[in-house]
Amino acid sequence: MIIQRPSLFFQEILMAVNAETLNNGFVRTGTDSISAAETGGKLIVLTAPLTESIDHAGYFIQMAMASLPIWLEGILNRKYPKWREIERYEDGSAKYMPAGVRLVEKSLERAYSKDDIVSCFPEDLDKFVGPNTRVVAVSTHNPLGVTFAAGVYTSIFGSSKMPINSHYARQLFAQIKSNKYRDNFKVIVGGSGGWQIIQTDMYDELGIDCVVEGRSESQDTLDLFEKAIAGEDLPKEITVKHPQERDAILFPDTRTTFGVVEMTTGCGRRCKFCVPDLNPQIDLPKDKIMNAVRANVREGNKQISLATEDMFIWGQVHTDIPFYFPNREALVDLYKSVVETPGVEQHVLSHSTIAPAVVDPIMIKELSELLLPKSPIHFPYLSSHPEKKALAPLIGLETGSVKMAKKIMPGKGVPFPIDHWQSVVLEGLKVLNENNWFPAMTLIVGNPDETDEDIMETLDLVYEMERRGLFAFLIPSIFTPLHDTRMEMEKGVTQTRELSKLQWQLMMKCWKMNLRPGQYSWWGPTAWRLGSIGMWLYKLRKLNGPNFTYPLLMFSGAISEKRLAKMGKIYVGKPIETLSRAELIKSVNPKMWQHFRADCGDLPGDVSAATA
Repeated sequence: MIIQRPSLFFQEILMAVNAETLNNGFVRTGTDSISAAETGGKLIVLTAPLTESIDHAGYFIQMAMASLPIWLEGILNRKYPKWREIERYEDGSAKYMPAGVRLVEKSLERAYSKDDIVSCFPEDLDKFVGPNTRVVAVSTHNPLGVTFAAGVYTSIFGSSKMPINSHYARQLFAQIKSNKYRDNFKVIVGGSGGWQIIQTDMYDELGIDCVVEGRSESQDTLDLFEKAIAGEDLPKEITVKHPQERDAILFPDTRTTFGVVEMTTGCGRRCKFCVPDLNPQIDLPKDKIMNAVRANVREGNKQISLATEDMFIWGQVHTDIPFYFPNREALVDLYKSVVETPGVEQHVLSHSTIAPAVVDPIMIKELSELLLPKSPIHFPYLSSHPEKKALAPLIGLETGSVKMAKKIMPGKGVPFPIDHWQSVVLEGLKVLNENNWFPAMTLIVGNPDETDEDIMETLDLVYEMERRGLFAFLIPSIFTPLHDTRMEMEKGVTQTRELSKLQWQLMMKCWKMNLRPGQYSWWGPTAWRLGSIGMWLYKLRKLNGPNFTYPLLMFSGAISEKRLAKMGKIYVGKPIETLSRAELIKSVNPKMWQHFRADCGDLPGDVSAATA
C-alpha cells in the first residue's frame, strides 16, 4: 500500500453534506442499506481508521488526532462537533478514502472486477463483510502511536501513550477481529504504520494475518491477494517492490481524502532518519496528475493537495541539471494548471525543503501569486496578504547543530554546504516569510550522541529567528528510529523523563513561539499562564520529571526569560553571524554557479558578466 504522508498544520475546511442523514449516520441518496448477510458481502473490503479517512475540518484535525492522547479527544469534539460526519455513495461505500486505499483499489482492479471490491468506512464494515468475503485490507499510518510526534505529545499531555489515531485504529482492528465471518477471510495491513505492528509483534492481539510494506502497483501485491482469496497461509510480513519508472505508478480515478494527488516519490537528499527517501526519486507525469485532479473534482472534492516529499524536485528529476536547482517554469505551469482547474476552490501545499527558496526566490514569489488566492489558511497576525492568506508547507529543519546535521543529513542544504546550514535556514525562511509562506518545520530532539552543545546550537538558531522577526511553526519531537532507515538500530532519548533541561527548553521554546500569533488578545497570555501551571501542578511535574519545571515556567511566561536566564535556569542563545545569499552562492562549488538564475541576482562577478 502507498505510504501515507504525514498531516500538516492547516485551518479548518468546512464540509457540507448535502443529503438527508439517517439516524445511524448513513447518508440517504435514494436507497436503503442492505446487509452483507443478504448479499454475501464483497470479495475484497478495503478500509482505514475513521480518523485517517475524514475529509472534514482540514489537515489540522488529522495532525491533532495523530498527536494528542485519547483523553483530550473532547477538546476536538467541542471544536469540531461534526468531524464524524461522512459521505457515502448510494451503495454505502465511502465517497472518499485516503489516497493509499484508493491506490490499492485501483491496483486490484487490474485483476478483479469492480463489483468484487469496496472501500468503506469502519462503521459500515458489517454492510460489506459477509460469507463471501476473503480479504479485509486496512491502511493505517499510526496504529500504535509510535511516530515522531505522537509519543512525545501524548507523554507531555498525559500518561497515556495512545494518541487518538491509535485508539481508533485499535477500535477498527477489534471490530474486524470480532466479525462473525472472521474465519473466512484474511486481514492484510499496509500503509506507513505497518512497521509498528512488525516491531511489536502485535499480529495476534490485533487479529492481523499479514503486513505489507511497499506499494500496491507491484505484481507481488496481486499475488498476495490471490493467495489470500484462495485461503492459503500468508507470510506475516512481506515487502513488495516500488515502481522504478514513472509510467508504472498508478493514479486513483476517484475521490481521495483532502484531494491528495501524488506528485513525486523519493527526495534525493539522503537524510539517514527518513523512510520516503529510500524510495526512487520520480516526478510523475503532468497529464496523469491532472487526470487525478479532475477525478477528485468530478466526485465532489473542492480541495487539492499534491503529495510529495519535496515539491521542488518536480520537473527536474533525471535531467541535465541537478534536482536541487528547481525547474521554475515547470513548477509554475503545473500549479497553475491545478489551481485553475474548474471546481478547485482550495489548494494546500505538502512537503518541501528550504534550500530552494534560497536558490530561486523569484520562483517562490511567482508560486505565491498563484497559490495564495486558493489557500484556505489565514494567519491574521502574520500575513501581509490583503485577505491574510498564507501557505504552510511542511519543511524539515531537524537540528541547528552543524555537527549533528553532518551526521544525520549531510545533503539537506544542497547545493549549499551543510557547514552553512544555519545561514540556509535563516535566508530561506526570510524569503518564505516575505511571500507569506509560514512553514511547519520539524525538529528532532534526542538524536543518538546528541550533546548539550548540539542543543545550544539549535537554541541559538531558534532565538535568532525570533530576533529577526522570522516565523515558522516549530514542531519538535523525540528521535524515533524508524523501520528500514539507516538509523533504525540507533538509540537516542526514549522517554520524556530522560530529556535534559536544555532539551526540554528547546521543546517548550518552540511551542512558545508557535503560540505567539494566538496571544495578541488580552486574555491569551493569561490563559496560557494559568493553564500551563495548572497542568504542571496536576500531572506534568510527576510525569516529565524535574528537568521539565523551569522550561514550563518559561513557556507559561510566569517568569520572564530574562529573569530565568539570570537565575541560570535557561539558556537564551547567542547571536549568530550568518552568510548572505550572495555569500552562500560563493560557497557553492563554482561548477554549479551556472545553474543559479541570473534574474535573482547575487551571482559572482564573472558569472554575472557571462550571463548578461
